[in-house]
Amino acid sequence: MDSKIVDINNKDAGTIVLADEVFAVALRPDLVQRMVNWQLAKRRAGTHKTKGISEVQGTTRKPFKQKGGGRARQGSLRSPQMRGGSVTFGPVPRDHGFKLPKKVRKLALRSALSGKQAEGKLVVLDSTIVKSGRTKDLVKLLGKLGWTKPLIIDGPEVNADFARAAANIRDLDVLPQQGVNVYDILRCDTLVLTKAAVEHLEARLK
Repeated sequence: MDSKIVDINNKDAGTIVLADEVFAVALRPDLVQRMVNWQLAKRRAGTHKTKGISEVQGTTRKPFKQKGGGRARQGSLRSPQMRGGSVTFGPVPRDHGFKLPKKVRKLALRSALSGKQAEGKLVVLDSTIVKSGRTKDLVKLLGKLGWTKPLIIDGPEVNADFARAAANIRDLDVLPQQGVNVYDILRCDTLVLTKAAVEHLEARLK
């Protein structure tokens, strides 16, 4: 399919042919959900921890004798039912990540890209080369373009001046093409791909 290309000054810069195998596949919300769960699970620190009965500090003696007191029998002051005691089956440090087949990950990314294209929220940018690395100048350029909450995907390396200018702009994310992911695509409103990004993504996902 053909898509219009714009430059950073919002002027027409020609057209580009987008591969149907990447930008026009059938939407798979189920795979997209699995992909997002996989990404968020990998981000979890997994550092939560509670103390078991062997880790709680305290005496090991029996609180009171077994019989004759009229109370329920107890064996330790460190037991879970006692105040200041341990936690039964509490969380321990662990890795929350799980495996997801590479084919599923690729198809989920294709589906996310195709979804943005179908919604008309995919923009192809000529390049991220700017004359100035100042945030104020980039804000003016973005105002002309009219993008809302954009995610800009560049080639293997993001232009240094553009990255520096974009660092302090709220609701603007910039990533190299190898960092593109389903979660960030879903979070953004406008997905902006440079010509270099389109070439690399098509080579990866075809």
